[in-house]
Amino acid sequence: MALRLLYLIVLRVFGWIALLARSQASKDAEILVLRHQLAVLRRQGAAPRPSWADQAILAALARLLPRRRRNHLFVTPRTILRCHAELVKRRWTYPKHGPGRPPIRPTIRALVLRLAAENPGWGHRRIAGEITSAGRKVSPATVWAILKKAGIDPAPRLSDPTWTQFRR
Repeated sequence: MALRLLYLIVLRVFGWIALLARSQASKDAEILVLRHQLAVLRRQGAAPRPSWADQAILAALARLLPRRRRNHLFVTPRTILRCHAELVKRRWTYPKHGPGRPPIRPTIRALVLRLAAENPGWGHRRIAGEITSAGRKVSPATVWAILKKAGIDPAPRLSDPTWTQFRR
């Protein structure tokens, strides 16, 4: 017990000697950090949950402290990195879309296939036009892709005579 007491006294004396060797600005910064930590702890009864402003102040002041004194702060480097990550996450919020075009609705796909089956002479442009006139928006390229995937010729060759051939 006496040896431990002697050890603590010697440790404290060396700490005071090291304190005398430090600059006045470093001492002032440490006092400001400790006062701010006390203010945060007094404001909250339980475990400290500093706001982002508190974390910013402590992070700025901690840079003025020597490295070994920063270990006693309740704002650790991990806390500062987490704070920065949260700021970035709040600032850069983009809607999460997958890569590529959105999928074709099953109702549109079924309508295209039904029109192609009922009207074998219609091409992809005519089917797209009929669907558009019905109030749905679909491009001819989409109709082409649906018909190709289903194994139907998107631009069928007509075996019937044209109007010119019919009149002759």
